[in-house]
Amino acid sequence: MLNSNRLLHEKSPYLHQHANNPVDWFPWGEEAFEKARREDKPVFLSIGYSTCHWCHVMERESFSDSRMADLLNNHFISVKVDREERPDVDAVYMTVCQALTGAGGWPLTILMTPEKKPFYAGTYLPPEEMARLIVHMDEVWNNSRAELLEIGEQIQRYINRSTAAESELLPEREQIPPLDGDTVMRAMEIFGTHYDEKYGGFGSAPKFPSPHNLLFMLEYDRISGSKSAEIMVKSTLSSMYRGGIFDHVAGGFSRYSTDEKWLVPHFEKMLYDNAMLAWTYLKAYEMYGTGFYKTAAQKIFSWAFAEIYNPDGAFYCGQDADSDGVEGRYYLFDYDEFERILGGENAERYRKYYGVTKKGDYEGKNILNLIRNAKFADDSPQSEQSRFIGECNQLVYQYRRDRFALHTDTKILTAWNSLMIIALVKAYEVLGDESYLEAAKKNEKFILDNLSFAGRLYVRWCDGEVFGNGKLDDYANYSLALLHLYDATSDRTYLEKAFYYADVMVQRFFDRDSLNGGFFIYADDDEQLISRPKEIYDGALPSGNSTAFMVLDLLRRRSGDPKWHELYKRQSRFVASYAGNYPTGCAFSLITVLRDSAQRSCKGGKCD
Repeated sequence: MLNSNRLLHEKSPYLHQHANNPVDWFPWGEEAFEKARREDKPVFLSIGYSTCHWCHVMERESFSDSRMADLLNNHFISVKVDREERPDVDAVYMTVCQALTGAGGWPLTILMTPEKKPFYAGTYLPPEEMARLIVHMDEVWNNSRAELLEIGEQIQRYINRSTAAESELLPEREQIPPLDGDTVMRAMEIFGTHYDEKYGGFGSAPKFPSPHNLLFMLEYDRISGSKSAEIMVKSTLSSMYRGGIFDHVAGGFSRYSTDEKWLVPHFEKMLYDNAMLAWTYLKAYEMYGTGFYKTAAQKIFSWAFAEIYNPDGAFYCGQDADSDGVEGRYYLFDYDEFERILGGENAERYRKYYGVTKKGDYEGKNILNLIRNAKFADDSPQSEQSRFIGECNQLVYQYRRDRFALHTDTKILTAWNSLMIIALVKAYEVLGDESYLEAAKKNEKFILDNLSFAGRLYVRWCDGEVFGNGKLDDYANYSLALLHLYDATSDRTYLEKAFYYADVMVQRFFDRDSLNGGFFIYADDDEQLISRPKEIYDGALPSGNSTAFMVLDLLRRRSGDPKWHELYKRQSRFVASYAGNYPTGCAFSLITVLRDSAQRSCKGGKCD
């Protein structure tokens, strides 16, 4: 008979994946911490998400093991958090992990006091290492607790100093360097230094698409006519599309590539990546007219509507990397499988097009890719070759779906769906297809009807239930989506809603006590954690502060209201205080800087 724990009553697919563990899991909440205080035990916090490969590995190896569960249940109070439901908890403790170890990732493992003060941080732990850690920390907790409490105090002081830096430690007003062309140029120079001339992208493996960086370079090229920006963007977009990180059968991009050639992906697909990549490929198609940029965006949408779409109008979080416990199994093919799917000559032609060999290119299997196909871009969508490949892909797609199953995380997130609205609006503007605009409007209506109550936003909807007070990303991304819808439709209802939700964002998240401004990641009336950070540097997504910066700029231009102009100036100071040291980490913010600079340099009302 299966065990069950408190997670059985949660809606999160990630928490449900642990509902039958022998570990006595608690969801994040006061019940867990009160029990820890009452029983005088430390807290074992595990943070992850349902499509995370290494989260699955740790669940199988450790959390399903009765001996490991006994260790945890006897010595700790165990708390499980879905990072996509509680991005605030994840952000605070990921900062701790990065400060202590210099790195981060999921699953995130934190040991802390009942007062939520951490004294250990790590990521994936093999079973033997985890068992040793539990036994050791239990011994220290019972015999040398003062050491752990002091570590917890030191960590909290450190992260609070870091989050207070903009109000206490940053330079005085006149000393902060302005956000101007010099900052933009330094960002471009740094990107140029790290650019991979052979395979596109930046840095070495693993390689992430980071579409917000490409959007910055596209905007820089649009305004300045930069040949270097054009080269870097075109090479990167081409290499990503040709590689295995792109699903050539059904569309959509995996989260990152494990190698420099973009061949072997980490196979999970996420909504946020694909929304941002569709936006990027569409903007590139608008600027350069390269045909496969359009194809890439269209295939992202076709995958999203086929695989992660809720018929009521919104999109789910994403799809797993694993099938039957094996990473990438859904996407990999043996050489001979195509004989069964397509038949003799068709199979050979298809294999040649996608670089399929008997040896394979990943653990004896094949990842479909165009890396060695130099002529793929020569085929127009109407060509016989394109029709042939399209028909074959339909057969391969159906075979693949019947062969293995993929887990889909069925949460609907306000922040990520807002990015998809922007991508769909961009598709309408660039391609002229009304169906994309209708989908964007339906998506926005879903958010308004299901994730907004009493004028406030919520983080997620799942199976008819909303959860979590909206965070900065929710308000900033949704406001930006509304502004895009207004620009596409001229419907003032969208503009009025943008002003309203941006105003809530300012009232609840903006640091009014700091000369340098900035937005906190969670609201003043939300649960207060051990720190209340302001994230400025872009990660896998643009930071909430960078998106809020763009929103403030657009609102001040549309309203002429001095209130929005003053907020924009203060937010500009906040961005400047960080962008000067790390401009490439603020690339999405620098799009707003570029537009502001171009606007001010316009003559005769001919600005765009």
